[in-house]
Amino acid sequence: MAEAPMSCDCFVSLPPGSRDDHVIFGKNSDRPRDEVQEVAHYPAACHSPGSMLECTYIQIPQVEHTHAVVLSKPAWMWGAEMGANDQGVCIGNEAVWTREPVAPGESLLGMDLVRLGLERGDSAWAALTVITGLLEQHGQGGPCREDPEPFSYHNTFLLVDRNQAWVLETAGRLWVAQKVTEGVKNISNQLTVGAEITAEHPELRSVAQAQGWWDGEGEFNFSRVFSPENPPARMELAKKRYKGGTDLLQQHDGSVTAAVMMSILRDKPSGICMDSGGFCTTGSMVSVLPRDSSLPCIHFFTATPDPSRSIFKPFIFSDLSIPVPRVVSPQFGPDDPVRKQPRFQSQVDRRHDLYKAHQVALNTMETNPDEGLAVYEILRDLESQCLSEISAMLNGEIPAEELGDLFFDSVDTEIKFYQ
Repeated sequence: MAEAPMSCDCFVSLPPGSRDDHVIFGKNSDRPRDEVQEVAHYPAACHSPGSMLECTYIQIPQVEHTHAVVLSKPAWMWGAEMGANDQGVCIGNEAVWTREPVAPGESLLGMDLVRLGLERGDSAWAALTVITGLLEQHGQGGPCREDPEPFSYHNTFLLVDRNQAWVLETAGRLWVAQKVTEGVKNISNQLTVGAEITAEHPELRSVAQAQGWWDGEGEFNFSRVFSPENPPARMELAKKRYKGGTDLLQQHDGSVTAAVMMSILRDKPSGICMDSGGFCTTGSMVSVLPRDSSLPCIHFFTATPDPSRSIFKPFIFSDLSIPVPRVVSPQFGPDDPVRKQPRFQSQVDRRHDLYKAHQVALNTMETNPDEGLAVYEILRDLESQCLSEISAMLNGEIPAEELGDLFFDSVDTEIKFYQ
């Protein structure tokens, strides 16, 4: 049997790809199997001039104001795999390798750049300029998993707001971007921007020409010029997965909704929902961004592995939002293995309450399939009810303020069912 493709996947549907006048964003985060992913909300904040910000590995200057964000993030790092801000921006990232070598040492992780783009950008384009500016200043690199064995990569990003999407692909400090204004688009662990370039690093082509990767005269195709001659197996396998994701999106082109995006993220035959080997889908996110700016954006998170055996819970930015500590992992301060030198020499238990309860439920499904299936069907009904309430709110039938605690209620209910 061929090895299953291992990669993250990001998706977007813009009208007319969406059924309604909504932009729909989705991502599966495929990470080491035992890694815990938490969902954390950070309110908007003002910061003192000259203050510094501690990212996963390095400090950078802080800005005076940061937006409120909700993040699905590996619990050990500062950055995030995916998330949204209160300005209606969503970002997800993917690992890639290019002809540019991965720089040694520690700098900003791609996941740090996701969070920084969300905290500082009030549109998809503004977040893109934040990320590319930080790349220029600080570069990207450092261990990307909680393990002493080195594992580093470059990054691609899908940045989305109510009106447009951007695909941003990087090679070291170099970058290229493609604007998407309609229809459906997905990215995986490979370079996909060809000759249809909207914006680029000013030295991108001169570097390619100096390295002998491009003759300076023919068509400049970023993917062709910067893809490695001998790509890692992960990138090669991702080609199948990228095509599978494209096929699924195109099957639903013109009818994409939040429920459709969730079904795509749960699809195992395509490999989009991964559950084999050392990596698996450890967290998933779907967002609904109405074109009508008077309507709130809705962000759904699983906060648990394997979306085919998890439920999506809706989060809405609101002054009335209730903190949800049961999906936030324990903190270990200076004793955290990621903070000590050398790093990652020991392991700590980062499981949050929902993760623990979900593990018990998965074990029940293995030992008592009938009982496990019954619980899961009830939870899927809960998810359907949430989607119905969201639809009613977007249609003006329910005030958005009444749904500010829906994420808290959904998490609490899910844990009770598991128990």
